[in-house]
Amino acid sequence: MKVVDGQYGTRRPSTTARAAAPPPPRRGPLLVTAAFAALGGSLVPAAAVPALWRIWQFYAMLFGLFAAVELVAVVVVLGWPTRRTARAGALTAAASLALWVAARPLGLLTRFDPWQPADTVAGFTDYVAAALQVVAVFGFLVVARRRARPRPSALRRVSAWIVLFPVLLLVLATGTAATVAAGDGITAPAASPLLDGGTVEYCRPDGIPLEMDITRPRPAAGPAPVALFLHGGGFVTGNRRPAGPGALLAGARLVPLRDALTARGFAVASIDYRLAPAARWPAPLTDARCAVRFLEANAATLHLDPARVTVLGTGTGGTLASLLGVAREAGSTIRAVAALNAPAAFDLAGEDPLTRASILLALGRAPATLRSASPLAYPAAGAPPFLIGQGGRESADFAAHLREAGVPVTTGDGDPAAVADFLAAAAG
Repeated sequence: MKVVDGQYGTRRPSTTARAAAPPPPRRGPLLVTAAFAALGGSLVPAAAVPALWRIWQFYAMLFGLFAAVELVAVVVVLGWPTRRTARAGALTAAASLALWVAARPLGLLTRFDPWQPADTVAGFTDYVAAALQVVAVFGFLVVARRRARPRPSALRRVSAWIVLFPVLLLVLATGTAATVAAGDGITAPAASPLLDGGTVEYCRPDGIPLEMDITRPRPAAGPAPVALFLHGGGFVTGNRRPAGPGALLAGARLVPLRDALTARGFAVASIDYRLAPAARWPAPLTDARCAVRFLEANAATLHLDPARVTVLGTGTGGTLASLLGVAREAGSTIRAVAALNAPAAFDLAGEDPLTRASILLALGRAPATLRSASPLAYPAAGAPPFLIGQGGRESADFAAHLREAGVPVTTGDGDPAAVADFLAAAAG
């Protein structure tokens, strides 16, 4: 045996060596912020796993595995903060970020885009998850590389918390909102005891199932006319549900319009469509056209009248409805269009910064794309009767454009009863 510090036994670091070793990192604001960013970034795909499971179990298990590993890493780094656990946290966050890069920017997961189920309320939910992972990687790496002070002063600790506390609040808020948005598709809307309805899949573009809620008056008296409702949200947010975060972001106009229409014998079909930036234009218009074809092709099964299909929408949903009227597919039998508070044209010049940013996010800046999304840019001859309510960007010019082409145009304030009366009169 060797003699170490006057004793027999194994070699141990001396007191001087132990004092010279760098102290382990503390649970300071940077570590906590990085941990909560990693937590939010892992909960977003975890919340989308149930919806993903219904499409393809392999992707659901892959997302669940990455989320579970990162959750364990967060618990470990918060419970035992060392440089090694911080590096492990950075590694798991980087792996989750690599999964997003492989699926979304690179498109290497070719069967379908597995992030789409997380983007049914906001089309940028997966981008929020990726941004949180970037914050987590950066924070953990800084913690792992920075030399901690053995005894930082109280002033230094308080100053660090003051500086990073707004960042921590932002991380918590965005992580919570993105998780709620990603998990909104788990629960189904509550059924009404006064109405007869159900949910069907109406289209599956690029392997992504899109759902439609159909509400019928009760009791049903033969095939009913149908109104296809298209929600607003700037092509970026919103969904078909009558309540919840998607309805809040879409403007929550569905329920009064649905009730007014069902009182007049209409069935109401409300759809989800793909959102930007997860899906680029013309994906929303393609999905809306697919919904019209579905209603016409399955009218007998759904107890609908295929000759009395109408369309209404609010906000940019009204823009989609207008496009269905003026840019109709061959053989379309749309009887009337109601567009409420709907932009009729998209032009970046002269817009306020918020509107300009939303247009860029949804449509980009290419003039051809902006024109293709603008009902005002299409010939109006042969279009069905229109109701234009509550204005909207260049809607007055659009109404004049329709009238010049001989299309009957009604204007109003968007009152649900007036809208329902217009559609009922047009459907016959």
